[in-house]
Amino acid sequence: MTGGRGAVLDHLVHATPDLDRTVAEVAELTGVRPAPGGSHPGRGTRNHLLGLGGGAYFEIIGPDPEQPAPDGPRWFGIDALSGPELVTWAVRVTGIAACVARARAHGYDPGDAVAMSRRAPNGGRIAWQLTPPGAGGGRTPFLLDWGDTPHPSDAALPELPLVSLTASDPEPDAVAGRLAALGTRWPGEPLTTGPGGLTAVLAGRRGPVAFGRGAVAV
Repeated sequence: MTGGRGAVLDHLVHATPDLDRTVAEVAELTGVRPAPGGSHPGRGTRNHLLGLGGGAYFEIIGPDPEQPAPDGPRWFGIDALSGPELVTWAVRVTGIAACVARARAHGYDPGDAVAMSRRAPNGGRIAWQLTPPGAGGGRTPFLLDWGDTPHPSDAALPELPLVSLTASDPEPDAVAGRLAALGTRWPGEPLTTGPGGLTAVLAGRRGPVAFGRGAVAV
């Protein structure tokens, strides 16, 4: 599950309007309870995490009731969701400013990188830079640079191996062009033509579980 020219799958984003409920549902479906991640100050969100193997992870992200409402919409379209949805993915890079410049030179603008941070459950601070996750649609990844911060998957996360990642898009060739500009490739089965959507299958303790719009055992 690695991309070309150094960009690799960092994590999948499963967004929800009700984080506690979705975490409980994921635990019930998979037999594994996601680990608390942390709160994103100023963004109005917090997350829980599962390892996927290979240095990647599965992020469940939703509103943080302990934060005031953010100034603008929460990322990942959370405010408009009626239920959990696998909304996008991230690739891990080193030197994000150069990666953004390279993508622009190849015809795709992923947006300017912004700095973020949060407190880890152990009290340590995690910091990173990322491009806006809404750019290019959910099949096009956003870029993420962890700098000197230990990667979340290094924290002995409970693990559910990623079995497959599939997607459809009305214009899969356009997605392929954006991926090439970012220096990566689609990390699963080839994209198909159809309504936009992502589906990830994880190896649950009682069998595979699919995550897309909602989560159902398969």
